[in-house]
Amino acid sequence: MSLLAGAATRELNPSASAPLFGYPGVRRMSTGAHDPILASALYLAAPETIGQCVVILSLDILFLEPPLARRLRAAVAQEAGVPEACVFIGCTHTHSAPVCARLLAWHGDVGAPEPDLLYQEFILRQSRSVVAEARRCAVPAALAWTSAEARGVGGNRHRPDGVTDPECGILAVRPVSGGAPLATVLVYGMHPTVMHEDSTLISSDFPHYTRLQIRERFGAGHVTVYLTAPCGDQSPRWFVNGQTFAEAERLGRQLGTAALAALDRLPASAFASEGVLRGHLKSVPLPRRKLPTPVMAEDDLRAARNHFARLQAEKAPRAKIRTAECAVFGAQSAVCLSRAEEQGVLKSFLSEAGEPEIQVLGIHGGVLVGIPGEIFVDYALDLKCRAGSRVFPVSLVNGELQGYICTPDAAVAGGYEAANSLYAPEAGPILVKAALDTLADLGEAR
Repeated sequence: MSLLAGAATRELNPSASAPLFGYPGVRRMSTGAHDPILASALYLAAPETIGQCVVILSLDILFLEPPLARRLRAAVAQEAGVPEACVFIGCTHTHSAPVCARLLAWHGDVGAPEPDLLYQEFILRQSRSVVAEARRCAVPAALAWTSAEARGVGGNRHRPDGVTDPECGILAVRPVSGGAPLATVLVYGMHPTVMHEDSTLISSDFPHYTRLQIRERFGAGHVTVYLTAPCGDQSPRWFVNGQTFAEAERLGRQLGTAALAALDRLPASAFASEGVLRGHLKSVPLPRRKLPTPVMAEDDLRAARNHFARLQAEKAPRAKIRTAECAVFGAQSAVCLSRAEEQGVLKSFLSEAGEPEIQVLGIHGGVLVGIPGEIFVDYALDLKCRAGSRVFPVSLVNGELQGYICTPDAAVAGGYEAANSLYAPEAGPILVKAALDTLADLGEAR
């Protein structure tokens, strides 16, 4: 019997005005919705093999805290009748969705009020509902993996010629009865930050237009499950002409066009209606970085503010000024983290979060590797190089890490991500090794 596949979406737009999450220093109350933010789900099952079912769920929110991510994973697993290790939950990381998590580094900031518990419950209900629908509408299907090269959508946010990863991983799902594909999974690493803090409209940012581009080709019933690959140091900063929805559309459709071209190149022989589905979860202890004292952090904040003011006075290029402004945000975060550690708040916060988890989802010759938090693209490139083709890392799976995991060079250079980090750069190679070990255990490594 063929694999079964079903896909569905549910809206996550709140019923009333809500604070938006993603930029510090300004309280952004939503004044409407530019586009529907979504929970998008793909359910896959191999009926002839007991227990071989997987669920991929993408949420148009910034990120989940680990405790909520675990609760959501358990609820979806129960709804779909699959093991928790086979429930793969990621976030598109839009910075124009309601507050849904606490961020210790922004404690007390007007841009990060406490999350609405009712909205969190709404996310949980909608997630269960969308997975139930995807399971209910599953039909015999065939799968194929491919990838596209999508350059120009964004790049390294520190330097336009810096390290980047233009690959977009693609899983195509079509009914064996024929017709248009019923679902596409995209894995692409770029911050959805075309829209900045002056926008008060709820939006999934450029991924909205990527999904729209694909839906216009395949029909209104097509579901695109968009997952964000590691992009801790990636953004559209050097590639946009302004922070407008017109620019979000230009970049989003550019990505969608690249994905469609790759799908068009897929021969019929690439699709298979049988395959192995499996998942694995593994806890990974990570080393903490040594935080500065509050006094040192406040000195760094003053220096960052002075540098930012100097660039503004010199009328430096827009992208350079934004980088310096983000360095101020990072320095503010370092002050919050250092105070939290001094007061003992950080220890209890991390205890509640639990150990980070690596997740591997094997789907008929292709693999999604779920990595918590926001890591630099260097680690994703290293993992893909060492693991082989058809291995696609995904960030922000099973929760965030209260900041970034940057490279040693970035830690020395300082700046936004380095200051806004709880874990040492050594955590990156540890996560890569844990992923490789898990792939080997499952027989998925090269």
